[in-house]
Amino acid sequence: MDKLLERFLRYVKIDSQSDPESKTTPSTEKQWEIARLLKKELEDIGMQEVEIDENAYVYATLPSNTDEDVPVIGFIAHYDTTPDYSGTNVNPQIHENYDGGEIVLNKEKGLVLSPDYFPELKKFKGQTLITTDGNTLLGADDKAGVAEIMTAMEYLINHPEIKHGKIRVGFNPDEEIGRGAHKFDVEKFGARWAYTMDGSDVGELEFENFNAAGAKVIITGKSVHPGYAKDKMINSILLANEFMSAFPKDEVPERTEGYEGFYHIISINGTVERTEMYYIIRDFDRENFEKRKKFFLEVAEKINKRFDEPVVKVEMNDQYYNMREKIEPNMHIIDIAREAMEELGIKPKIKPIRGGTDGAQLSFKGLPCPNIFAGGLNFHGPYEYVPLESMQKATELIVKIAEKTAEKKAGV
Repeated sequence: MDKLLERFLRYVKIDSQSDPESKTTPSTEKQWEIARLLKKELEDIGMQEVEIDENAYVYATLPSNTDEDVPVIGFIAHYDTTPDYSGTNVNPQIHENYDGGEIVLNKEKGLVLSPDYFPELKKFKGQTLITTDGNTLLGADDKAGVAEIMTAMEYLINHPEIKHGKIRVGFNPDEEIGRGAHKFDVEKFGARWAYTMDGSDVGELEFENFNAAGAKVIITGKSVHPGYAKDKMINSILLANEFMSAFPKDEVPERTEGYEGFYHIISINGTVERTEMYYIIRDFDRENFEKRKKFFLEVAEKINKRFDEPVVKVEMNDQYYNMREKIEPNMHIIDIAREAMEELGIKPKIKPIRGGTDGAQLSFKGLPCPNIFAGGLNFHGPYEYVPLESMQKATELIVKIAEKTAEKKAGV
C-alpha cells in the first residue's frame, strides 16, 4: 500500500489536463511529462518492450512465466484529467482512519465533504481517504488506474511463483475528450482482450455503455433596432429557447438512471445574431439512439420551415457505441473478472456505464475491453476522493485476473 500511495500521489501532482479544442495528439503538451515518467518507471520495475510513440501512448510487456499456452491479455488506463476542472497544483490531502464524519476540504471556500450529501462515505469509516484541498480535482480518474496497473506489474515481477501469461500494459492520453482510443495501436498491442481500470466504486465490472453522439447547434439571427424590429428581427436566443423546449423535460441526466437515455445541453452562448449550443445525445439501445438523433434533426428542420432560409444548423457526429455487442461473444473475459473478484471477497457489481470509456472504442477496433473499478468517487471536481484500500483491492484484482487467465487458459 505504501508504494501504491507513493505512486498515486506522484502522478496526481502532475498537471495533465486534456484540451478538446486542440487538434494535436496528445491534445496538450503537458501530458508528455507524465507519459515520459511512466515509460521510465516501467523500465525501472523491469517491464520489457517499453516504448512511447509519437502520440504519447505508452506500451510495455510483462513476459509470460509459464510454458502453458495462455492468451495475451492487457490492462489499460488513461493519464489525462478532465478539462472541465482545474488539475493545476493538485495538493492531495490524506485522511488516515477516517472517522465517518465531515471532512473540511477548504475552510475559506466553505467546501465540506459530508456524508449527509455523499452517504457512501460512511462505508469507508476506518480507511485512509485521499481527497482534494478544495481548489482542484484530484485526478483519481484515472491516475488511480495507472498506479494500480504499475503496482500490480511490479508485484508480479517480484513474485514469479504466481504464474501468468504474457501481459500487455497501455497508458494513453486524451480519454477525457473522447480521443483516448483514437490512435491506440491495437495491432501492435497484440492482446486477445484487455481491461480498462477506469471505473469507480469497488466491485464495478462494466461491459455496457451508452451509444453516444455530440451535436453543435448554430442558430443565425438578424439584429435590427428594437424600435423598428417588427417582422424583421430574428432573435437567435429566443429560437434557442424554442429548440431546447422541444425535448422531453424528463429525458435529461438529472432525471434519468439505469438504461434510460437523454439529451444533455452542455453549453450555450449567444447574442441576437448568433447562438451556439452543444449537446450530447445518449442511449443504450442502438435503435433508440438513432431515433433520438433523428428527432434532434427534426426539431431543427421544424424551426427552419418558418423561414425563407435555414436559420438552424446542426453539426452532429457519433462518438462511440455500446460495447456490449462486441463483448457478448467473449463473455469468458467477464467470467474471469467476476470469479477473480469473488475469490478476493469482492462483490461484483455488473452494471451499465452511464458514460463512455476507452474500452468501448477499443472493443470496436477489435480489442474486447470491459471496464473495472479503480476506486475513485465524485470525479471531475473538488469533492473527488479515493480510499486507499479500494485502490489496493483493484491492484490485487489485476494480479488475480492474470493468475486466473493462466489457470483457465481461457479462449484457447
